Amino acid sequence: MKKVKLGSQGLEVPELGLGCMGMTGFHGADMYGKADENEAIATIHRSFESGGNFLDTADLYGPFVNEQLIRKAVGTSRSDYIIATKFGNELEDDSTATWQINGTKAYVKKAAERSLKNLGTDYIDLYYLHRLDKNTPVEETIEAMGELVKEGKVRYIGLSEVSSATVQKAHKIHPISAVQSEYSLFERKAEEYGVLQTLQELGIGFVAYSPLGRGFITGQFRTPDDFPENDFRRTVPRFQGEQFYKNIELLEAIEEMAAQKQITASQLALAWVLAKGIIAIPGTKRIKYLEENIAATNVILDAADLDKLENIVPLGLDTGNPYNHFGMAMNDY
Repeated sequence: MKKVKLGSQGLEVPELGLGCMGMTGFHGADMYGKADENEAIATIHRSFESGGNFLDTADLYGPFVNEQLIRKAVGTSRSDYIIATKFGNELEDDSTATWQINGTKAYVKKAAERSLKNLGTDYIDLYYLHRLDKNTPVEETIEAMGELVKEGKVRYIGLSEVSSATVQKAHKIHPISAVQSEYSLFERKAEEYGVLQTLQELGIGFVAYSPLGRGFITGQFRTPDDFPENDFRRTVPRFQGEQFYKNIELLEAIEEMAAQKQITASQLALAWVLAKGIIAIPGTKRIKYLEENIAATNVILDAADLDKLENIVPLGLDTGNPYNHFGMAMNDY
């Protein structure tokens, strides 16, 4: 798999990483259906065999259990993997969530030490602030993250779901290597609000989570009731009522274009993200979907293809919010 620079600080990653969130539950809820630990670990190993050694996790996933799963999967091969994890959603040591965002210096240090322990490592390759703490100056948070770099506990730092203004403030304190936000044919706020342009100007990489629209682009879900009973997507406005069926019409047009190219809609959607020079981290816990995703790295789209896709789902089109009201309030846009 092709390696690309993520930002201008020296970090190199495969163009397709592996989002690991769905490999564990989330406070009693299934993020994307039931997961099997053995199959999840086998998927991580298969990704590695294909050159996909860039794993994305967070202390919130589980909580803690996802990082511990990665520790088990990586084993004694730590140096062969690039591990990104995140902090900021405040968690007690017993994994209780306070449902607050904490970016204070003290919490940065506490969260990092805990993630190092859960991952079974003495360094984190890429450490993200998961969400902006609107009650703490971002400068304080980034200064503390920079100290972790100086101590050798973190190699590179990043931000998640932040505005251009926040990126600019943070980058003045310590070089930011990457910003991670949701980005897909159905979610382009990072582009619409100028974040991608800011990153390009500053030499910061962009990592797209949920590049398959939280699994919607796979085509497995044709009605809102197709989501598993305890699946969090049932709470998401994008997948409810009339909005769901408007999005299905868009998906059908994407599927038609994919069929003409003899690829899947998922592969077409991933190839679109990669063609824009963006790192994608589609999440899966099954080898068969992993291999389908990896095959997308061989799909070449020309300018006409990109224009056709972006005419199907134009920039600024309302496809519904990707989180409920509580989740949307945590974003920095």
